[in-house]
Amino acid sequence: MAKRREQLSLFSVSEQKTLGYATQTEGLKISAEALQTWKQRLLCYQQQVTIAPPLQQGTLFDAPADSIDPDRLDPFGLPQQNTEFWRWKASDQGVAALYFVIDYELPILLYVGETVKSGQRWKGEHDCKRYLLNYRQAHYQNQLETLLGIAFWSLAPKQTRDRQRLESALIHKWRSPFNKENWAFWGTPFIGMGIG
Repeated sequence: MAKRREQLSLFSVSEQKTLGYATQTEGLKISAEALQTWKQRLLCYQQQVTIAPPLQQGTLFDAPADSIDPDRLDPFGLPQQNTEFWRWKASDQGVAALYFVIDYELPILLYVGETVKSGQRWKGEHDCKRYLLNYRQAHYQNQLETLLGIAFWSLAPKQTRDRQRLESALIHKWRSPFNKENWAFWGTPFIGMGIG
């Protein structure tokens, strides 16, 4: 039976309670060198990912959902938003979308997600918000720059299963480290595994 690893955190227990995140572990220390090495490995992999010519909106409405090619979607070319977008008052709840959490400083894609309501997705609990806090804190402690943002692709399939299939293909393609499917590949203290 595999031993379950504890979630590592970059915050003290009292800070976690203040932020609304409670665990039994003490703060994690990560060196600037280890953090930069991890990010460079990710950057080297993601720079090899090729992107076909962009999707054209006119063809999406006539094409079946499973014909949307993940190789034609460029997360880095989408409009950038602040990761705290969910705190702003919005006139609507949003649309079905795929979203991408990116550190634009390098740039590297950290997380791929899908939602039925883009304006509502991060209200409430979402593990990726904690990973981003830890990631941001590690950079702060090591006096390293980061520029976190989120980008939404609102032309995603309306049907949940179709959207999830596309999300899965993009997670596999980009190997986004905050998605659980890629934890063993990258190893990261931001989600509970040490840098390997």
